[in-house]
Amino acid sequence: MRNLLSTIMISAAMLAFVMSPVHAEEPYKAGDHYEVLAEAVATSNPDKIEVAEVFWYGCSHCYTFEPVLNKWTQGLSDDVEFVRVPAIWHPTMRLHAKAYFTAKAMKSLDQLHEAIFEEMNPKKAKLKTEDEIADLFEANGIDRARFTKVFNSAGIDMAVDLAAKKQKRYDIQGTPEMVVNGKYRISGRDNGGNAGMLKVASYLIERERSLMGQ
Repeated sequence: MRNLLSTIMISAAMLAFVMSPVHAEEPYKAGDHYEVLAEAVATSNPDKIEVAEVFWYGCSHCYTFEPVLNKWTQGLSDDVEFVRVPAIWHPTMRLHAKAYFTAKAMKSLDQLHEAIFEEMNPKKAKLKTEDEIADLFEANGIDRARFTKVFNSAGIDMAVDLAAKKQKRYDIQGTPEMVVNGKYRISGRDNGGNAGMLKVASYLIERERSLMGQ
């Protein structure tokens, strides 16, 4: 009788394990809908589930994704931290990354993030030089001398270098792409577009929450 009881308990435990959220049939699969990074990338806050968007201001897909992404981030729980990582694989893109981190450092990102997107997409500006970027900041109420000081500071260069290193470790294939908790890279190309990418991101957030026991 005791052996029978033990067998029943073990079977029940195995069934619960198989049917748990992590081990049940998963709607999205590694290799099909997302990629598992070969080595996890450290996140800015290990106490939270980080969701990173890798973007470029000159990317039309990033531009159209922006309002959809903003709406999605508004629904994120307090245990999730959303961050942006500017893509850098060309010297001009480094200038654009510096513009992003400069706006962030000057606490003007809410205003200038959209302005830079608008300038490079509907208005088709290239923003190939520091002067062109300075003109845009000045047109949006930023003191030019202060912009120049921040834009050329060591802190901004360090932030850009870190973004470049993260992008390399993320093995980014294009923009926009998303990385969940430094472990999983998601592309709209694998998921029928950017809306599909967000669905996979939401799934992976829940998966990470389950694994972390939150």
